[in-house]
Amino acid sequence: MTMQMDLTQRSRYIHWPAGFDPANADLYSHNELTINAPCDQVWQNIIDATKWPQWYPNSKDVRILSNGDTVQREGTVFRWTTFGLPLESTVHECVPDSRIGWFGCSPGSPPSFYHSWYLTPHGDGCDVVMDEVGKGPAAIRLRQTNEGLMHRGHNLWLVTLAWISENPSLV
Repeated sequence: MTMQMDLTQRSRYIHWPAGFDPANADLYSHNELTINAPCDQVWQNIIDATKWPQWYPNSKDVRILSNGDTVQREGTVFRWTTFGLPLESTVHECVPDSRIGWFGCSPGSPPSFYHSWYLTPHGDGCDVVMDEVGKGPAAIRLRQTNEGLMHRGHNLWLVTLAWISENPSLV
C-alpha cells in the first residue's frame, strides 16, 4: 500500500489538528476494519494502552505519565516504543466510544506525528478507522526507505485489536 493509495481512502471524519492535514503530510497511513464486537468493548482495548504489549506485538514499554491516569483521556501523556522507536504521546482529543487522537514525538521534541482512531457502530459490531500523519525528517526518511511500513504496522494493530475485542477471555 502506498501513501497515495491511502490518501484516496482517508476518512473525512477525522479531526486533524493544525499542521497535520493529510494533504500536506510527509507520510500518511489509512487503515480500517469492521470488528465483530461492540464499540465500547473495542474502545476499552484502545484506551488501556498499558495492555497493548499483551496483544499488539509492535508495542512495548507503555507507561502512562499523567498523574493518576490508568487509561487514556484528553491530556494524558504516555511513553512507549513502537516500530522500534521510543515515543512520547499526548492525547489531544478523546470522545468516549467514538474517537481518540494523540500527538507523537521523540521525547523532548515537538510533535511530528498525529495518530487517530474513529469508531462507529455497525450492526452488532464496530467500524474502526485508524489514520496517521507524519511530518518532518523521520517521516520523510520512513517514506523513502519503507513507504508501506506504517500501513502494515497499523493493519497488524487492527487485526490484533479485533482478535482481543472479539475474544476478551484470551488475554
